[in-house]
Amino acid sequence: MTVTVLAKILPHGEGLALPAYESAGAAGLDLQAAIPEAEKLTLEPGQRALIPTGLSIELPEGCEAQVRPRSGLALKNGVTVLNAPGTIDADYRGEIGVILINHGSDPYEIVRGARIAQLVVAPVTRAVLTPAKSIGDSRRGAGGFGSTGV
Repeated sequence: MTVTVLAKILPHGEGLALPAYESAGAAGLDLQAAIPEAEKLTLEPGQRALIPTGLSIELPEGCEAQVRPRSGLALKNGVTVLNAPGTIDADYRGEIGVILINHGSDPYEIVRGARIAQLVVAPVTRAVLTPAKSIGDSRRGAGGFGSTGV
């Protein structure tokens, strides 16, 4: 399935390429850091920061975009998206920001153009909640958080 998403490059994102799929089978578009060229941002262990992307988008009605971690960044450096997945609603028109956290043991340096997260566009199913005095039983029941075993 293909959808058209309008993408606006903001002034501080000028010169960065639009997010792109890095392989034919990729599900996510790579988001880049739009920090000033002359600066770098260092995430110390345990530190978090909101990283600008210099990009805003217009999603079609019935879609959302999810900001997800990049697996290599997480494995090699312990850096991940804090609120993964971050949700961008179809009616949001502000800049996409990525909340990164360093769970690693070493400082991590972010420079302009670094690929910091993935953007996955997906359809949204809207639910209609109906009040009920009871709900049906299931094998699992009310068991949660590890109740189904290892």
